[in-house]
This record gives sequence, structure tokens and C-alpha cells, in this order.
Amino acid sequence: MSRRRLIDRSLATRLLGLQLVVVAVVVAIGAAVAIHSAREATYDRHRDETQAVARILAIEPTVPRALEGRDATRALQPLTERIRRATGMSFITVMRPDRTRVTHPDPGLIGRPFVGRIAPALAGDEFTERYTGTLGRSVRTVSPLRDGSGRIVGLVAVGVTLDRIGDLAAEQLPALVLLALATFAVGGTLSVLLARRIKRQTLGLEPGRITALYEHHDATLHAIGEGVLVTDAAGRLTLANDEARRLLGLGEDAEGRPVAALGLAPDLATLLADRDPVRDATLVVGDRLLLAAHTPTTVDGRPTGTVTILRDRTELEALGRELDAVRGMTDALRAQAHEAANRMHTIVGLVELGRTDEAVRFGSDEASFASDLLADLEARIDEPALVALVLGKVAVARERGVALRVAEDGEVPSTGLPAADLVTIVGNLLDNAIDAAAVRGDGHVDLVLGVVDDELVVEVGDDGPGLPAGAADRLFRAGFTTKPAGAGGRGVGLALVAGAAERLGGSVAAEDRPGGGALLRVLLPLGHAVATGTTEAGR
Repeated sequence: MSRRRLIDRSLATRLLGLQLVVVAVVVAIGAAVAIHSAREATYDRHRDETQAVARILAIEPTVPRALEGRDATRALQPLTERIRRATGMSFITVMRPDRTRVTHPDPGLIGRPFVGRIAPALAGDEFTERYTGTLGRSVRTVSPLRDGSGRIVGLVAVGVTLDRIGDLAAEQLPALVLLALATFAVGGTLSVLLARRIKRQTLGLEPGRITALYEHHDATLHAIGEGVLVTDAAGRLTLANDEARRLLGLGEDAEGRPVAALGLAPDLATLLADRDPVRDATLVVGDRLLLAAHTPTTVDGRPTGTVTILRDRTELEALGRELDAVRGMTDALRAQAHEAANRMHTIVGLVELGRTDEAVRFGSDEASFASDLLADLEARIDEPALVALVLGKVAVARERGVALRVAEDGEVPSTGLPAADLVTIVGNLLDNAIDAAAVRGDGHVDLVLGVVDDELVVEVGDDGPGLPAGAADRLFRAGFTTKPAGAGGRGVGLALVAGAAERLGGSVAAEDRPGGGALLRVLLPLGHAVATGTTEAGR
């Protein structure tokens, strides 16, 4: 037999031995408590019995009358002895106020003084005590005896010796011992079964091996660059590694709490509660774009919880969008170069034809378009980032055959809102609208920027295909897109718009545009960041 086998057996034996010792100690303590409780219960019962007998004798009118007669002992001794034997009392003593016994189970003690305390009874109060008298340690009750006028003419003491109480308790000892042995047998059997179960659950591994596996598992879990969330069958978070805490902003007390109480983004909370597997779900959490894989776990066909893996795709998505922007700008520059060449050929042709005035006018009109648009935007929009963004989107839309029109009745003062969030909101709304309008080839996109009731209003409308049926409620969710596969639609842009608006305390909405197309609206509260007297923009 190998050394490892001997060690395994020794560990199992020690575990079982420890359990048996614990069971034995618990059984011994329980037996001692039970015996003590039995003795106390017997004492309480006999205390109540002594009180009952004493009170019966105290209210019996013949007892005080006999006590005042010439031969009280002859009248009362048979009565008290008969009652004592019938009730199982150890003694019933009737005495005069001067302690002289009138009755006693031992006739030799009649006429001698009663031993013990009687002052409370002489004062008219019944009392019960434990006392060592002529018959040994006893529990006894002393009550006053009153005549018809209420005067105390004597006392009655009723008691049971503690030896008798011990004998009665000892009668219950065999049953208690049998119960203790049965309890030990059951506890020992359960200990053996528990030891076997623990060995099965630990796959027969030694404690050192289990510790090493846990340490490696814990180190790996917290070193990987992906967030890991584990929930149990009751919907409580049981594990969150370092990356998951960073991505979701979870506190140290997150583990053990219900998922619904963690304040997670609604889409993520819904995903964690899902009992079906989900692959590559796109989620927007704050300013992060996450890719989630969600897998329910089972043991023997019984649901035990879920495991969710979170990958941070924020930087990758940003790079993808930058690449799209660069590709779009490249296409726009190529088209601009081609268009510029056409314009130059036109100007050269007009000059060769001797129409120099028309050539100058043609060139001036083209040059003034961009400068006039820039001047108009700068005069009405006091957000440089928005001005630059709109100028760029006008050029991109123009090269794609889409006319981007900026409403002339809206003014935007300095809002104090983060420029990055404004660019995210307006840029993604315009990209989405330009893509929709470009389907027609000669589409239009209308942009409205303005302030109404201390709210920045951003409205973007297009004359594209419009919203699919039932899409208005899902349009701003991550992963939802109306673009066909392969058209570059990732379902991220409008989700980023919704995330930025939520961070700024705003709201988003989408509806069909009268006459065709879609209308997307974002409202951002400005509070005291906006100066009073702003000009309303048409909604």
C-alpha cells in the first residue's frame, strides 16, 4: 500500500474520530442537562403539590378548631397521616404558633419544637423553601391556620424530602441513558455517512491538493483580462473577479447580494437573470461597450446558477469607428479631388471660351459655400466641437448624395456639457440618418439644435425608409440594428447615444417622420449651465 494511501486513510480516520468525539461530548452534555432538567421538573412538581396540600389544610375549618381543642393530636394526627399517605408527602406537621408540633409522621417528635423558619407564616404569608430538618433535606411549604375571626392559631408544614425527589428522578435515568446511547449511535452513523460524502465531493483529494487547486483557480480568475460574474440559483452574485468589478464599478460588498440590488444597467441585469445561454451579446454600461457570453450552469440536471463573461470592447469599437471615419474621409477626399478636377476643367473651359466673368463667378460660388456655412454655424452655435463636427458631416453627406440641412432658427449657447458626449450624441445621430437617407440617392437629413426650457434639443430627421414596425422601443438598445448584414451595422452607435444621454440626465426618443423617414430626438437638461434668454429651436 502506497504512502499516499496511508495518508488518505489517516486523514479520513482523524476526521471521523473528531466527529465521534464531538458527538460523544454533545450527547454527554445533553444527558447531563436532561437529568438536571428531570430533577428540577420533579422538584417543581412536588413544590406545587406541597403548596396544594398546605392550602387545603389551611382552609379546612376543622383543623383550626381541633388545634384549639383539648387533645389536638388525637384529633389531627389520623387526619394528617391519612392525607400524607394519600398524597405521597414525606411529612405533614401541624404546630402551634410557639413551634410546638401537634402532628408528625414520627410520633416521638410530637410535642417537640418545629425546626426551621416560620416568621413569614406567622405574619400571614405562605412560603416554600428548601431546608434540612429532622427528616433530612426537603422542600416544604408552611401556611398559616386561621380561626373564624382570621386570627392565626397555628401553622401547617407540608414537605417532601429531596432524597425522594432524587429517587423519582433516578427512575427516569435508564430511559435517559437509552436515549443518549441511541443519539450517539445515530450521530456516529451520520458522521460516517458525512465523512464518505465529503470524500466523494472532494474527489478523494488531500486537503493540500484542494488548497493548491483553489489558490491556482483564484489567481487565474483574478489575473485574466475578462470580467467573470457567477450567480447562484437564487439570483445572488456569488463571485465577481477584479476585472468585472472594474468594468461595472462593483463595491466590496457586492458578493452575496441579489443581482437586482446591485444597481446594474437594465440590459445586464436582464441578461444575468436569463436562464438561456446567450453568446456575444452587446451591452452598453456607462461609457463602456461590453461583449457578454452568458451560460446557465446545472448539476445533475438541476439549475445551480449562471456564469457570465464580460469583454471590454470600448477601445476596439472606438478604433473601428475611427477606421470607418478615416475610410469615409478618404472616400470623401477622393470624391472631392475628382469634383475639384471637374470644377477646374470647367473653369479652364470657360476661360478658353473667353467667358472669364462666368469663370470667376463659378469659382467664387463654390468657394463661398463652405465659408458661409462656417460663419453661420459659428454665429449660432457656441460649441466649437459641434461646429467642427457638423461641417465634417455636411461634407460627408454631400459626397454620398445626401443634403444635410441645419435649421436656421436654433441657437446653442455654451452648454457646459462634456464635448465628447455632445460629439457622440450628434455624430452618431447624423451617421445613422445619413446612412438611411443615402439609400434613396438624393435624400435629405435635417438637423435641429437649440435650447427650450433649459434643455438642449437635438433632433435629426431623414427621409429614408423609416422605422421598422415595433423598432422604436428597441432602437437604442445595444446590438439592435436595422442595417442588413454586411452593411457595417453593429447596433452600437445609437446605444452609445442612449448611454451618453443617460449619463447627462437626458432622454432619447424615436418616431416615424410625417411624410416618411425617421425622427430621432435627444433632450439634455442644462440647469444653471445655460444663460437665460436663449432662443427656442423648432421641435
